[in-house]
Amino acid sequence: MEVNREMVNNLAQLARLHFSDEEKIELEQDLQRMISFVEKLKEIDTAGIEPLQHMGTEINVFREDEIKGSVSRAGALLNAPENDGVFFKVPKVIKK
Repeated sequence: MEVNREMVNNLAQLARLHFSDEEKIELEQDLQRMISFVEKLKEIDTAGIEPLQHMGTEINVFREDEIKGSVSRAGALLNAPENDGVFFKVPKVIKK
């Protein structure tokens, strides 16, 4: 596949991106290098190799739930810019 100026312009229009002429030239070269790399990968013989869904053999590996200590209310409020001793105070963002 050959990347040309028309393809770059079409991709830029579809992506709603604007490029200068120099950027378009650089983008054209980068896209051509990427496509050449993918075409080179097509040359590899993959007969007899199963496709991978995951890189590892483990599936759904989760840690055990453990009850651990947490930060006290007073400790959490120490770093709050404003608080009323019980809750964090934040600026009002919804107006009625």
